[in-house]
Amino acid sequence: MTTLFTPDHEWLRIEGNIATIGVTDYAQSQLGDVVFVELPKVCRNLKKTEVAAVVEFVKAASDVYAPISGKVVEVNEALAAKPALVFGCSRQAMHIFR
Repeated sequence: MTTLFTPDHEWLRIEGNIATIGVTDYAQSQLGDVVFVELPKVCRNLKKTEVAAVVEFVKAASDVYAPISGKVVEVNEALAAKPALVFGCSRQAMHIFR
């Protein structure tokens, strides 16, 4: 399994026809602790480079761009209650949406 990275500090992992998207640790190191994550709606169709989500850090808010076009099939609901999980210990915990 390969993880790809965008210039905007998103990561992307593709398994079959599902892409899992998250934000890199580098973004956190530059912007501080996460205080809120605005998740995309499930079933939303995204075009590449479209704003898909927003991650609010202590220092600033950052848009999360869709690294590829596709339909949102799942969001990481745990981030609504604990936004800091976006930078958890495993890629599974860190994803924002698929």
